Amino acid sequence: MSTIGIGMIGSGYMALTYAEALARYVRGARLMAVAGGTRAPGLAASYGAAAAPSIEALLARSDVGAVIIVTPDQLHRDQALMAAAAGKHVLVEKPMAPSVAQCDEMIAACRQAGVQLAVVKTERYRRVTMRAKQLIDAGRIGPIHMLRTISCFPEALGREILESRPWYADPAGGGLFMSMASHNADMLLWLTGLRAQQVFAQASTFGASGVPAQSVMAQIVFERGVMGHMWISAEMPPPSLPSSEVRFQLVGAQGIIDFEDYEFLDLGAGDGWERLLTPERFDYMRDPTSPVRLEPHIGVLQGFIDGIHEARPPDVPGEAGRAAVAICEACVRSAAARQAVDVAPG
Repeated sequence: MSTIGIGMIGSGYMALTYAEALARYVRGARLMAVAGGTRAPGLAASYGAAAAPSIEALLARSDVGAVIIVTPDQLHRDQALMAAAAGKHVLVEKPMAPSVAQCDEMIAACRQAGVQLAVVKTERYRRVTMRAKQLIDAGRIGPIHMLRTISCFPEALGREILESRPWYADPAGGGLFMSMASHNADMLLWLTGLRAQQVFAQASTFGASGVPAQSVMAQIVFERGVMGHMWISAEMPPPSLPSSEVRFQLVGAQGIIDFEDYEFLDLGAGDGWERLLTPERFDYMRDPTSPVRLEPHIGVLQGFIDGIHEARPPDVPGEAGRAAVAICEACVRSAAARQAVDVAPG
């Protein structure tokens, strides 16, 4: 297998994540250059890569065949368009962009340039979620009737996130809500294989952060009349809700699947519940390069790299990233209008 040179646009926490994955675990690719952010020189030096003086300089390098965009979401569209114009394949962090319109521009630009566009969706690559998907696809709970997802963080953690990532307050971006909910929305779509058709949502901020939509509740109508619910909040009072960082519950005609990405996977059928999987825990603050934490990120990167080598569509294409953004955008529109709205068709 030949080696694809990777350029990293952005140099923060997630850039470190992908640099480590590329250096130690991913086959067929190598980090060649880093640009963007004050930490770029240090990150590049740590992984034997070049510190490009600008994004334009990084994209001009002949040894860079693909880029990973790990910047705030309000920058994704412009940077993806620059990369496509330079003939580079693109892997962009979630959310893909803050609006469906920007996602469409990214998809069109990459298609016209003949380069791949993939979106980071790490939740699809966790052992718990992959096992849940296998159960659903095998018909273990029968046709799905209802599903629910919850991501609720303590107020103190929400405040810490907002202080460390001030770009979430920028109205040009999707904020903390879209950063959180784009994962949940994608999982609802991926687990069921169904399109979301309509959303009715409420959005509010009960605390003093001043950042809108810190708490969102949404009812989602899926194809076949399947009922969905999404509850996102970063301002829960202590002790917050147990087992609710990234949780999914799916009710089928013959059973129920209940799982939390970092805690458990349970199957309810017949007269009782069975615990099928308990994932290994990790501390993402103290050990960001833990192999356990990196596992889904390795899956994302390897899928992206393999798709380029094999000249096939990526595992999570731009259209999938757009579909998640469309649900989140519909939540914001519905809350503002105080009425149900249609999800932008894809």
